[in-house]
Amino acid sequence: MAIPVRGGAGKAPSASALASTQVVPFAHWLSGAACRSPRSAVGLAVLLALSAASQAQTPPRTVQPQEKRLSEVTVSDRQDSVGLPALAPGAQVAKGAALGLLGNVDVMDAAFNITAYSEELIRDQNAATVAAVLENDSSVRFTTNTGHVNENYVIRGFDVNASEVAFNGLYGLAPDSHVPTEMIERVELLKGPGALLGGMAPNGAVGGVVNVISKKPLAGDLTRLTTTFTSGSQLQEHVDVSRRFGPERRLGIRVNGALSSGETEVDDQKRRRRLGAVALDYQGDRFTLGLDAYHYKVNLDNGSPVMVSFGKMKNLIAAPDASNNLFRGVNTEVENKSVALRGSFELSDHWQLYGSLGKAWHDYAGQPTGTRVVLNAVGDGSAVGQTYNLQGYTNSTALDAGLRGRFKTGDVGHQLVFSFNELQQQSGRALPIVVSSSYTTNIYDPVLPVLAGPRNAVRQENDNVIRSLAVADTLSLLQHRLQLTLGARHQRVNQKMKGYDESAVTPMLGLVAKPWGEDLSFYANYIEGLSPGLEVGSTYANAGETFAPYKSKQMEAGVKWRRAGWTNTLSLFQIEKPSTTIDTAANTLKLNGEQRNRGVEWNTFGALSSSLRVLGGITYLQPKLTSTQGGSNDGHDAFGAARWAANLAADWDVPAVAGLALNARLVHTGKQWVNSANTLRAPSWTRFDVGARYTTRIADKKVVLRGTVDNVFGRNYWAGAFADNFLTVGAPRTVRISAAVDF
Repeated sequence: MAIPVRGGAGKAPSASALASTQVVPFAHWLSGAACRSPRSAVGLAVLLALSAASQAQTPPRTVQPQEKRLSEVTVSDRQDSVGLPALAPGAQVAKGAALGLLGNVDVMDAAFNITAYSEELIRDQNAATVAAVLENDSSVRFTTNTGHVNENYVIRGFDVNASEVAFNGLYGLAPDSHVPTEMIERVELLKGPGALLGGMAPNGAVGGVVNVISKKPLAGDLTRLTTTFTSGSQLQEHVDVSRRFGPERRLGIRVNGALSSGETEVDDQKRRRRLGAVALDYQGDRFTLGLDAYHYKVNLDNGSPVMVSFGKMKNLIAAPDASNNLFRGVNTEVENKSVALRGSFELSDHWQLYGSLGKAWHDYAGQPTGTRVVLNAVGDGSAVGQTYNLQGYTNSTALDAGLRGRFKTGDVGHQLVFSFNELQQQSGRALPIVVSSSYTTNIYDPVLPVLAGPRNAVRQENDNVIRSLAVADTLSLLQHRLQLTLGARHQRVNQKMKGYDESAVTPMLGLVAKPWGEDLSFYANYIEGLSPGLEVGSTYANAGETFAPYKSKQMEAGVKWRRAGWTNTLSLFQIEKPSTTIDTAANTLKLNGEQRNRGVEWNTFGALSSSLRVLGGITYLQPKLTSTQGGSNDGHDAFGAARWAANLAADWDVPAVAGLALNARLVHTGKQWVNSANTLRAPSWTRFDVGARYTTRIADKKVVLRGTVDNVFGRNYWAGAFADNFLTVGAPRTVRISAAVDF
């Protein structure tokens, strides 16, 4: 899709010229279906931005050194509660990340293992979703297939569901199935539990916290059109527009719109994605205000990737071709909408009030889950399957507010914070669930499945409130060479429809020591995670009982060092998480089991030279089941958690060709057990990804051409575990080619 541009070469187009020629046709195209799709929201937002631009009496100008600079959008080393941490050398990762109520913290000052992946990395790797971004970390693996409508993670050997991704620090507001990257500026990863930092995630999220930062208005103007082709026949158009207005450019707007459709890598499956996102902000002298909203809709027609149960099989069989479609005729629709307000007010030079309030609506229909088959014992790939016809919703309201301050008592500096947050969620689904009759298929040569009949009416199942109060103080001693953070959070979980109302307190202790300067730090932490109590199912004698919220406990220590533009983190950790067992004599479910994961991680990012950037790490994990049913699996490894994993990537500017860069990535996962009994083991696998980009100017416009190939050798492999005795199939060879033009 072309967008005409006026003006001579080398001359920046005016706001009025942009309004008349550049964006309005695209907005009109996006809004063609009136209010029936998110395209209309994008079109209206673009028109709003450009209407304001055409009415502005003062044209954009360069901010002079003596004038106020906008803290949120200025690229600098300054860290504050509003702005994003600056990018590290290489621009693939930021120098810091948000640590919940502690605000933005530099990597070297954080008592945790944190990484914040940048928008530039997302573009250079053609990463379409947050899961694709997190493939750069060796401690992250996945329990769902690449390309599945749902993206669930394993971090440090523990599950983190798609519904537990935080959006600008708030749970419940991110898309509930997967998060598209077109509206994302940063993907932040905190490894380990984070109950003190951001409150309890909806399902606990013991292994880590994934927080995505949405795109905000930039300091300068941006009009970028990106066209992407993905193997199969997926074609996407993505527009990214940012403007600022007023004499001091305090008011900003940024709009992102994306539309894609076509066949996927799964045979005969089609995918349609529609995204509209808008961000507004106002930067005052002592206050900031912002609004973030998006509408995202995905349709997957005629198929899905498959997850395979090995039933009672005693031997592993070869993975099928990842493009095999075992679910022809199955359709899925997922729709997510959200709007949130945020703001901060500087009470003084040392005290700040901050807050965010948002709502989100998540709806699904079809078969977003249950895309699995069960192998029989023959070992020839034959299996039994069923299909489902599902429908449901989750509506969320999230609130976070607090007070931060800095002061000194003698020679001790304090960064004190008080925080309150709340998440309200109402959810329901079509019940009883409609399931098809069983049918026989084969993972190597699938047949058409039997489709489930019409679904039943949707009814509400849950009305939950998660509410908490927290306080934390970071004490700085010896000219900031020693930092000690102490904190606690009182968490209350109220499940109104089940008559459940319980609370718990989770503490945190963090220590950072920098005895020889800013480029070497030693750190340690003790922090707890909190998970909502489980409800006992109807098959047990204690059916209906709901356990109190249960705690997971992490102890971690490590060292971080930085040399020139290269940063490294070496971590040792232990996480203990409770689990359930069955008292067979009494037929009751009890919360007296435990899994203990111990591990060592090395993470690296940055620039080894002006032309070479590196990113990745290596993880060694011992995922032990320490207390199991009758002791039968005590000492076994947990399923789906490999002992060794590595992700190593390099990005190199070719000296002989200006503007050309090549990149490559290795992803390795060691052997992993398929079940808790440790009777079936999946082999290790290694995948190679390659890419290139070329930056040039055409008609005096910056153009970046990018190409990536994932799984370059087209290997079929068992990637990871979905559940006990279930495996997922690795993604097939996937080619993505994109062209981005800045107008």
